[in-house]
Amino acid sequence: MARRLAVSRQGLAGPRPNAGQDGILAMVRQLGCVQLDPISVVAPSHRLVLWSRLGNYDRTALETLQWETRRLFEYWAHAASIVLTEDYPIHRRFMRAWSRGETPWSRRFHPWVEANASLKRHVLSELRHRGPLPGAAFEDRSVRAWQSSGWTAGRNVDRMLAYLWMSGAIVVARREAGRRWWDLAARWLPAWTPKARLSEKETVRQAAQRSLRALGIARSIHIQQHFISGRYPGLADVLEELHRSGEILLVQVRAGEETWPGSWYVHAKDVPLLEDLEARDWQPRTTLLSPFDNLIRDRVRTRTMFGFDYGIEIYVPAARRKYGYYVLPILHGDRLIGRIDAALDRKRQNLDLRAVYAEDSRASPADGAAATSAIAELGRFLEAKTITATRTIPPAWKRTFGSAF
Repeated sequence: MARRLAVSRQGLAGPRPNAGQDGILAMVRQLGCVQLDPISVVAPSHRLVLWSRLGNYDRTALETLQWETRRLFEYWAHAASIVLTEDYPIHRRFMRAWSRGETPWSRRFHPWVEANASLKRHVLSELRHRGPLPGAAFEDRSVRAWQSSGWTAGRNVDRMLAYLWMSGAIVVARREAGRRWWDLAARWLPAWTPKARLSEKETVRQAAQRSLRALGIARSIHIQQHFISGRYPGLADVLEELHRSGEILLVQVRAGEETWPGSWYVHAKDVPLLEDLEARDWQPRTTLLSPFDNLIRDRVRTRTMFGFDYGIEIYVPAARRKYGYYVLPILHGDRLIGRIDAALDRKRQNLDLRAVYAEDSRASPADGAAATSAIAELGRFLEAKTITATRTIPPAWKRTFGSAF
């Protein structure tokens, strides 16, 4: 039941909402955030996350929500993400902490930003007078280079833009061919954007509940690592207060004779859903998940809840990869039954299934049929004309895959 509650609260079971603006907005509200990632071997991650829940949704509707009505904007949640403009007060707390140098990373930035005040003034002045601009439009007026052992070394304009974005001074105003265009936040955000200044405790109180409801059922450590990951000071006290007030409930989770360790919480607003699931009102689906999907982002929790050991092998040398470069888990009801290593050849409009794996050596043909249907649905969403499957297919699924693709 714990898995079913988690899957349902993630929008991965039950009737699908409409695939237009209202459905997209409702889904982001349910999830809290949708992670962005530049790797698009199959499709950009945020598009896959929404597809897994909405099916073949209207992509122009998402762009309208982001760039026209601006009900959504890009900011740092547990990573760079699409977040709700209505949640601005929650994110504003982090923006203020960044601008004051109160976080570990911002403390590293502050001396460099102060030394490069002329670059900061240049960026803000250009945006103020010229409107939205791409990063390449700014001159590098730094007097001290950004030092890094990684790929950001010397990227002074990029680092200043990152600092101003994290501080809430600028926003991503649009994207063109993958490039971000920047604008002043005060000008770009809609007039109705809530600007309440929440205390640290109230921010944690609101964010912890958003995190718990998105997860469905969770321990304190899971709440801490979700939504605004790592930004929950005093979380233990907040959870205790929420528990005393009856807003969240403590539950035990049993799998057969085994009781899962730790204290698990469920939000009081989700008790009716839990009761419905216990009454067998369970409407499962089969779909594929982005490597950065909200359901599986916490790898430890994923192992505990689903017995599924998942890691991203993008940065692992090819010879050492166990499953492949860009692997999408297969969710079937409340089980993760396998994974596919896939890539979209956009020129040939072919979805290449480089490898298909089943979690259970006793994988059934019925599971294979469900996985096949989900892959075909993904192909339609990607507008792939063909789907090519390799020889690496579970024996029990070969007949189904062979006749489908």
